[in-house]
Amino acid sequence: MGEDTKTKVKESQQEGRQEMWRSIEIVGSVEKWALTVVVGDELNFIPPLNFAMVDNGVFRSGFPHSANFSFLQTLNLRSIIYLCPEPYPEANTEFLKSNEIRLFQFGIEGYKEPFVNIPDDTIREALNVVLDVRNHPVLIHCNRGKHRTGCVVGCLRKLQRWCLSSVLDEYQRFAAAKARVSDQRFMELFDVSSVPISFSCSNKYNYINKSQMERFLKMSSVSCKLLSGA
Repeated sequence: MGEDTKTKVKESQQEGRQEMWRSIEIVGSVEKWALTVVVGDELNFIPPLNFAMVDNGVFRSGFPHSANFSFLQTLNLRSIIYLCPEPYPEANTEFLKSNEIRLFQFGIEGYKEPFVNIPDDTIREALNVVLDVRNHPVLIHCNRGKHRTGCVVGCLRKLQRWCLSSVLDEYQRFAAAKARVSDQRFMELFDVSSVPISFSCSNKYNYINKSQMERFLKMSSVSCKLLSGA
């Protein structure tokens, strides 16, 4: 093999190696960028403290902060029920406006035992908002998603004819060591007949009518008995 031929082969091998390294660099860069995007998206979807689904179109949580906004957008919320008396922060208000979410505020003071005064009428008003499917999907929250939110959800469960033991079990799961006897006593004594169950019928919004709700309540009651072993 002549010198010219050897030189050309060597140059060709060097070009091949350079092209291979360039390809590796490009692939590596793409993989790194893609990983950053995936990880970034996951980090953006952070649910609020104590977030959980209560029922179809009904959610509960602690106070949502700006880090939770991307996650809340995935719920396509129509309404938020805020159970604290303090004004809603400006950042949260702007989030509601930009996403066309309606705010219902029921200012229940966050008292600690033994000086606890849970207003029946306010709980009933909040439940009326929850029961109106025109407000769904709806998020119920207070500060920590334990006591005030727990009482509203507990009374909703009684409307769904859950047995009391299951109502209190759910409350205790969220309240944990902070569970209050006064909250549990309130839910036990809450008169569900004081909350009128009335729904509009509309194909446009797929509202639930009264007969459908009654069937739903019966199913909830059966499910509760199965869960409790009754």
